[in-house]
Order: sequence, then structure tokens, then C-alpha cells
Amino acid sequence: MTKQKKKRKIDLLFITATISTMLVLLLIGILSLLLLTAGELSHQLRQEMTVEVVLEDDIDDMQLSALTRRIESAPYCMVCTRVTKEDALEEMTRAMGTDPTMFLDYNPFYASLNVRLESDYACSDSLKWISESISEMEGVRDVTWQKEILDIVNSNIRKVSAVLLAMTVILALISFSLINNTIKLTIYSQRFILYSMKLVGAKWSFIRRPFVSSNLLIGVTAAILSCAAIWLGLKWATGREPWLGMLLEKETILPVFAIVTLVGLFMTWICAFHSVNRFLRMKSGELHYV
Repeated sequence: MTKQKKKRKIDLLFITATISTMLVLLLIGILSLLLLTAGELSHQLRQEMTVEVVLEDDIDDMQLSALTRRIESAPYCMVCTRVTKEDALEEMTRAMGTDPTMFLDYNPFYASLNVRLESDYACSDSLKWISESISEMEGVRDVTWQKEILDIVNSNIRKVSAVLLAMTVILALISFSLINNTIKLTIYSQRFILYSMKLVGAKWSFIRRPFVSSNLLIGVTAAILSCAAIWLGLKWATGREPWLGMLLEKETILPVFAIVTLVGLFMTWICAFHSVNRFLRMKSGELHYV
């Protein structure tokens, strides 16, 4: 009967430690996902950055083709799209709800090229020399780009990344403390067994082995449960918001799972190692007052 109670107690401690560790790893996983997604989101926003190259009215087809090829061959260009005067008028008519030619008797808009930039070039310094370089090309009337929006996007992404990084560091410290206390409690109930093994001359490495192994099992189990919870949560969220499907891509989700697993294994190992050593250093009288 006593052995059965003891077994139930150990099982309960294992379940409690696993759930506590899983919740901590779940938070770390979510924060890691946000941190990695911030970089991906920054990359996508930068790729949406467009430079508008306004063309002269008298540019002919040969000049336009040569200009397009020159821009497309530049390292900063991802996509170059032609917009005719008619296209510009149609777009503005939809935006304004009225046709400007009804009042002006002519089309006031110019043909243009919309140049989507590679993400590495979507910054103020690069855009300045890109703008100057394109302005010098034959047939170009003007070059415009949304400087204010770019500055706001870059500034906000830097702030969000810094906040997430700070939160990750703080959470890592809190997580270590929580997991350490949880594992310490699981070993605390067996502190007299540790002392007895030490008295009969067992090596510390031999005494530590089963405790470290059992806590590594807690880490593995907690990591698997955390990864499963993150995966199921993302699948549920993707069903409601399809654009969140990008979070389930291998390039994003696998690093998160790797971080959760490694953190779970490392923290449970180091905490178990430290806790066992702490009790082994204690004298017989101290064990009763811990």
C-alpha cells in the first residue's frame, strides 16, 4: 500500500512538473514565433515598396523598351510594371468616383513604370541613390516613392523587434526560475534517498543519473506537448485568418519547434543537475530544515 501511494505521488509530481514546464515552453515558443515572424513580416513589407518612375510624354516605344530593360537588369529591381496614361486615368477615376477628363478635356496623367524593390534596397539611403540614378535616365520625367511610409515601417519594425527581444530575455530568466523550482520540488521529496545513496558510497554521477534522466523525460514530454499546442493553435487560427498560413511554413515553424525542444532539454537538465548537487552537499541535519 505504501509503495502504491509512493508511486502515485511520483506520478503526480511528474505530471505536475510536465504541465508546468509545458506552459513555460509554450510561452517561449509563442514569443519565438513572434520574433521570427517580425523578421519575415519586415521582409515582406520591404518587398512591397514601390518606386514610381514618371515618363515623359514624348517617349517612344524604343526608348521605353530600353529604359525598362535597363531598370529590370538593375540589382535593386524585383518587378517592373508598365502603367499607361489610360491605366492611370482609369485608376484615378475609380479612386475619385469621377472622370477628370469631363472637366479638363484631356488626360492629365503620365505613363509610368512601377518598380518593386528587392527588400535589401528598401531603405532611405538606397532609395536616394536609386532615385537619382533613375532620374538621369533618358525619358524619365520624375521619380517618386513614399518616404514617410517607409520610415514609419522601418521604425516600427525596429521597435517591435527590440521589445520582443527584451521580452524573450526576461521570459527566459523567469522560465529558468520556474522550471528550476518545479524540478527542485520533484527532487525534494526524494532527498533522503539521495543522502542514503551518498552514505553507502555511491558516486555523485551515479546518483544524479536517474534524476537527470527522469527530468530530461519531463523536458521532452513538455516540449512535444508545447509544439503540438502551438501547431494546433496555428491550424485553428489559419482556419479563421488564411493569411496566418505563412506561420505554418517549414522555414518558420521548424526553428520554433527546435528552440522549444532545445530550451526544454537544456533547462530541465541544468536544473536537475544543480538541484541534485545541492541536496548532495547538505548534511543530515540540514535535510530536515530545507
